[in-house]
Amino acid sequence: MSISNAQSLSRVEPPNWWVGMLHNEIQLLVYGKDIALTEVSFEYPGVRLISIERVQNPNYLFINLAIADDTKPGSFDINFRISKRKTLTYTYRLDERREGSAQRKGFDASDVVYLLFPDRFANGDPSNDSYEGMADKFDREDLYARHGGDLQGVINHLDYLNELGMTAIWLNPVLESKQPWQSYHHYAITDFYNVDRRFGSNELYRQMVEEAHSKDIKIIKDMIFNHSGSKHWFIEDLPMDDWVNQWPEFTRTNYRIPAVFDPHASEADKKLMSDGWFDTHMPDLNQRNPYLAKYFIQNSIWWVEYANLDGIRMDTHPYPDKEFMAHWTRSVMEEYPNFNIVAETWVNYPAWVAYWQTGALNRDGFDSGIPTVMDFPLCYAINSAFDEEESWDRGLHRLYEILAHDYLFADLNNIFIFPDNHDLSRFMKHKDMAIGRYKLGMAFLLTTRGIPQLYYGTEILMDGDDANGHGVLRKEFPGGWPDHKRSAFTAEGRTKKENEAWDYMSTLLNWRKTATAIHNGRLVQFLPENEVYVYFRQNEEQTVMVILHNGYQPKVLKTERFNEILSGFTSGKDIITGKELNDMGKIQLSPRSAMVIELK
Repeated sequence: MSISNAQSLSRVEPPNWWVGMLHNEIQLLVYGKDIALTEVSFEYPGVRLISIERVQNPNYLFINLAIADDTKPGSFDINFRISKRKTLTYTYRLDERREGSAQRKGFDASDVVYLLFPDRFANGDPSNDSYEGMADKFDREDLYARHGGDLQGVINHLDYLNELGMTAIWLNPVLESKQPWQSYHHYAITDFYNVDRRFGSNELYRQMVEEAHSKDIKIIKDMIFNHSGSKHWFIEDLPMDDWVNQWPEFTRTNYRIPAVFDPHASEADKKLMSDGWFDTHMPDLNQRNPYLAKYFIQNSIWWVEYANLDGIRMDTHPYPDKEFMAHWTRSVMEEYPNFNIVAETWVNYPAWVAYWQTGALNRDGFDSGIPTVMDFPLCYAINSAFDEEESWDRGLHRLYEILAHDYLFADLNNIFIFPDNHDLSRFMKHKDMAIGRYKLGMAFLLTTRGIPQLYYGTEILMDGDDANGHGVLRKEFPGGWPDHKRSAFTAEGRTKKENEAWDYMSTLLNWRKTATAIHNGRLVQFLPENEVYVYFRQNEEQTVMVILHNGYQPKVLKTERFNEILSGFTSGKDIITGKELNDMGKIQLSPRSAMVIELK
């Protein structure tokens, strides 16, 4: 890729493409001073010009190209003639697709996803902590400033995650965000095609994916299409007025997602939900604009192809135009039929979550195309289930009752489940929370239906309450910085209690890798009784019995009630302790404990 006279020709996006793609008609967004006043020409066998489109702002051109199926990889010059004596040139590259690219397999219920906040996980390259011209400064004393975590820090600790038993990583966004304050979270993107230099580079991101794959760890990329940062270059010089949703004055979204699918909702409420701005520094993008719509579809496919991604997590999924988002999803899944996309569906009731999963029987006929949805109602239930000592098991019943709503979902395996994330209080809100509560919660998370996600540091009991702000949820991982006094990446650097939690988690995670009943088996649950919740996962290969005892006293569990599943099994092994059980009629339960029994 090369640009002549960069002062007049600043950007061409996507910067390259591939031969042999299903999406073989591409739109090039060309940006430069008065670039629309130039004449465009190029020659390359198999590449045909469909159209050149000039828009409201003369600093933009949209060039539509068709790439024939038999086109060979290579490069060609796109010429922008200003006059007889002056021509600007951009060398465009068509690459060969990676072998098997179209058949790549996405993450699924056999995986456990590690949500990693890049700025706070590990600083692998202190030389990139600060750059001139980046207004949001490096300051580790400030929970809302940059601390220097980066992609090299992730690469350096892939072995740690592999040993723990993780099979996938979801990184919070790493694309450029040069907002003037609190941009460390990177949800206000200012360049959709380039990794922020303080994290590394596009090349380093691709290296991270390759090294993760070599350790059988998948990579899920966080994307945001509802909004950008206010300092994005195309916001500071809009291609056209309707590139963003404009209001006479700043107008914030009402954050009322049900307005999108409520059959009784007013048009005013629906518009405010979808078109209102998320925040003053996050302009709301108008995906109904066909140029922007094409831009985002291509951007997603470009990143999947370029970086060899295994999945996408789409932020604030219900907030953009829902018809565009359905079109976007179908476009990505057409190019990669075995891929997976998880949508952030931050709503309070299972029916509201189920609305966004493809195949849902929605009254309005809408189908999002989204394979996987995030189960926030179950998250809330997990956090309350093991907090209450009540005779009628109200906490455990919350879990049971949320799962009883599963008739609403089109695909039970593709439900993303989690106890916390970067926006919510950590599962261990406070340091004094009992480890028994932790073990019960993790055992449930890793054995119930769906795709589990764990937030970085959960394995070592990192704590934080969102009542004290998001900064406390995103603290540095111990050992991720050279000046840390200890490293929780090693057993020697962890406390006794942290090692107890880590070992418990690692035992479950590494067993789960081959536990096919947990991946795809049916779930059979029994009503909680006497502070005990029992359920089974079963397929043709394996049957697993899970017992969650929320009581504070030891007890013996008589199992006749479960004979519809237990019949035919005479023994079992608790995979957490390694203990063999030779009498399945009566099982001794320890206080506040879980058993995961592989039946024989």
